[in-house]
Amino acid sequence: MKIFHELLGPLDLPDRFGRIVSLAPNLTDALFALGVGDRLVGRSAFCHRPAEVLSLPVLASYTKTRTDFLRSLKPDLVLLSTGVQREQALRLKEEGFPVYAVPLPTSPYGILENLSTLGHLLDLEERAAELAHGLAQRYGRLKGRFDLKVYFEMDLGGPITVGRGSYIAQALLHLGLKPIFLDVPQAYFPPDLDEVKRRRPDLFLYEPKPWGKNPLAKARALAEERGWDFPVAATDGDELAHYGPMFFAFLEKLAGRIEETLAQA
Repeated sequence: MKIFHELLGPLDLPDRFGRIVSLAPNLTDALFALGVGDRLVGRSAFCHRPAEVLSLPVLASYTKTRTDFLRSLKPDLVLLSTGVQREQALRLKEEGFPVYAVPLPTSPYGILENLSTLGHLLDLEERAAELAHGLAQRYGRLKGRFDLKVYFEMDLGGPITVGRGSYIAQALLHLGLKPIFLDVPQAYFPPDLDEVKRRRPDLFLYEPKPWGKNPLAKARALAEERGWDFPVAATDGDELAHYGPMFFAFLEKLAGRIEETLAQA
C-alpha cells in the first residue's frame, strides 16, 4: 500500500496489517470498536481501555518508545496520533517502522473522521462508516441539552482548561455548556483561577487524573478551597480528554450527571 501522509510524507505499508501496535489510547479504542482489537500486539502505557488491552506489553509513553522491544514484535503497523506525538512518529519512521499518525481532532466530528481514516487504512470502510453514523446520531441527540456557562478543568499535573480550537470546547458547546474562556484563542492552557471567579460560571466541571478516587469529592474540595460557590460536577477521569469512540458514551454519562447536579442545586 503506497500512500502519502501529510506529516510523514510517502509511506509504503503492507496491504494487510496482521500485527498492530497502538501508541495512542484513542486509536486502541477505535481498533476494538472496529472489531480488530485481536490484531494488537503492543500498546502505550496510557492505553487502558478496553480491559482486554491490559494484557498486552507496554512499549511507550506518549513521547518515548522502547524501539528495540518494538522491533522484536515485528509490527505491520504502528499507530500514533499527531499533536504531542508528532516528533515520535517522525523518529519511528526514520528508524524504518511502518508508521501511520492520525490527526488530533479539533471537534468531535474529527473523531468520526479518524474512524473513517482507519476504516480506509484497514480495509474496513463499511464497518467504520456504520460505526461513525451511529455515533453521530448519539451525538446529535445531545444537542442543546443545557443552557449554562461552564468552567471546565482537567488535572494534567496541574489545572488545565480549554479555549477556542479544542474538541472538548466544541463538545461542551454542543451540549449547551458554554466554556467561560471561549474568547481565549488557545485550545488548552493553565487558567487564572481569580479570573474564573470573576467570570461567574454556572457550573464547575472537573476531570481528575485517571484512576482517581472520589472525583466529585475532590472537585468540591477544590471549589471550597478556591472560594467558589457554584455547582460542581465531575467525570471519572480521562473521559473528555479521551478522543476515541468511547468519547460519545462519556458525553452521555456527563449529561446525566449534570442533570443530577442541577436537580440537587
